[in-house]
Amino acid sequence: MKLDPFYPLVDSSDWVARLVPLGVKLVQLRIKDRPRPEIRAEIARSSDVCARLGCQLVVNDYWEEAIAEGCDFVHLGQEDLAEADLKAIRCAGLRLGVSTHDGDELERALSVDPEYIALGPVFPTGSKELSWQPQGLERIAGWRRQTGNIPLVAIGGITLETCSDVYRSGANSIAVIGDVLRHDKPEQRARDWLATSAPWRS
Repeated sequence: MKLDPFYPLVDSSDWVARLVPLGVKLVQLRIKDRPRPEIRAEIARSSDVCARLGCQLVVNDYWEEAIAEGCDFVHLGQEDLAEADLKAIRCAGLRLGVSTHDGDELERALSVDPEYIALGPVFPTGSKELSWQPQGLERIAGWRRQTGNIPLVAIGGITLETCSDVYRSGANSIAVIGDVLRHDKPEQRARDWLATSAPWRS
């Protein structure tokens, strides 16, 4: 499949409702540490917004809720990948994205035939505590060769000012958190991302 080059990651359906109308075509709902009924409600609302506005919703981790709400895309980290029922995911028709940080994780991800592979963190990031060192642009180029036709998503510390180098290094899409969500004017920042990433959409 072809991923949109701008891939915001958000932690609520409110953010989905704010960003998708701007023209966002790919968004991930990543919610942590909330009761499952609340998470399912957030997935349902986000799914409705995305369906109405032609945006692809990716649900992080909560594959069972994604199936229950009729979603078609889920993203799993390595721990979640080990624990998830991959047969149930595939039987439900869910497409799958997988996080990776090193060669072993890349091999594991490739073994489940994902729709895309995410590599990170590319640069230092303040989004969460990470045990992984920044990967850098050279790693993107190397993994682009290894993943073949599978789209590669770059994540971690990437800003509007550095994104062109990331695209040129081989990333098909860039997952963005802080550079939009923590910006003083997040909607305008998202518009700027959409404009800057447009040449990489063809």
